[in-house]
Amino acid sequence: MAISQMALIQSLGEAMAWFEREVAWGVPATELGHLCGRIGELFVAVLTNGRMATEVHQKGYDVVSSANERISVKTTAIVGPAGRVTFNAKTLSVVDRIIILRVNTEEREIETLLDASIAKAMELMGPEVGGKRTIPLSKFVIKPSKLGTVKTVSEVRHAGYTVRELENGSIEAEVNGKSVIPVKPVLRELATKLNIGLLNGSGNPHNTRQLGGLIIKSLQELQTAA
Repeated sequence: MAISQMALIQSLGEAMAWFEREVAWGVPATELGHLCGRIGELFVAVLTNGRMATEVHQKGYDVVSSANERISVKTTAIVGPAGRVTFNAKTLSVVDRIIILRVNTEEREIETLLDASIAKAMELMGPEVGGKRTIPLSKFVIKPSKLGTVKTVSEVRHAGYTVRELENGSIEAEVNGKSVIPVKPVLRELATKLNIGLLNGSGNPHNTRQLGGLIIKSLQELQTAA
């Protein structure tokens, strides 16, 4: 019997709560592979108004969308360009669509790194090696120099640090003229030097955009007062 959308949403919430609990206990997110995978499958089933694959160990795909697309879901907790996503080359023929997700514990978000047809996804894959094909996570990292038409709306400099907010709300950072990815550790470092709190009013860590905004505002006020 197919699981209802309400049950899928409830299961997703429970899985996310368990994931956050494990991380709070000090378990590295990258060690929670099975739980990450389950979160990704549930998320895609909800996103596509679909259903989980009928077999417990369904070969090739994990979710069937409401349009009957067979979707292979891959979920990672790795932040940054290191690492890769691996596929079984023998079962790609039964897949219609590939979705790659990242559980971002810093931002408390599930990010979509790739949502593409199997044909488009295979263009990103390396050649088959040992029955496997892979997509490097570096394919999904947009470097600042390649952001193109995204404009900078505000920028501040302080003691070798540069922090800028882009028109789309993203935050970039540089240290001594060199771009840094991920940005969050640098923002934490700078915020500590500026005596800016790392937690919001609810006691949760600021996400990258919030912390970047606070730093920019603080430095702008300091520069105005100088």
